[in-house]
Amino acid sequence: MRIVVLVSGAGSNLQAVIDSVSSGALQVEIAAVGADRPGTGGVQRSADAGIDTFVVNFADYPNRADWNTALTQAVAFYQPDYVVSSGFMRIVGEEFLDSFPNRYLNTHPALLPSFPGAHGVRDALAYGVKVTGCTVMIADAGVDTGPILAQQAVEVLDDDTEDSLHERIKVLERRLLIETLASLAERADHATR
Repeated sequence: MRIVVLVSGAGSNLQAVIDSVSSGALQVEIAAVGADRPGTGGVQRSADAGIDTFVVNFADYPNRADWNTALTQAVAFYQPDYVVSSGFMRIVGEEFLDSFPNRYLNTHPALLPSFPGAHGVRDALAYGVKVTGCTVMIADAGVDTGPILAQQAVEVLDDDTEDSLHERIKVLERRLLIETLASLAERADHATR
């Protein structure tokens, strides 16, 4: 199973995927890693691991539609079975979603459908929940509304801050993403037999 991973930042989830592939624990091919801006740690990690990289810099395009077209073309070049958003902080458009239907994976630091959007951890703390977690889903045109593939709960501790809770969620999020990719790869392997 071929994947393209999209990043906007340091790429800690991406590194977990790279490590799992390198160790043989995850049977997928990372065809390429792309970013929405130059200088991301995720692209550097990928280049260091010998993985193809590309940047479709949002700032280089006159509007979101043109950027979305360029991103769609850049990802499609690698013919991925799945595209993985790994801390990718841009909303992709309909053209992108239509090009990779039910194949664009995203993670979210909350138990969806609770606390969608950019501040899932902060919102969960503000609401006072005792359990939150992380979700791996198929991204769609809504805000964190796509079909849920997997979830993992995380207890909220009395002394948690947004940072401490987010760090514990990230650890589980990495593991859940790898488990989900492994499950998808296994299904794909059985389908081709």
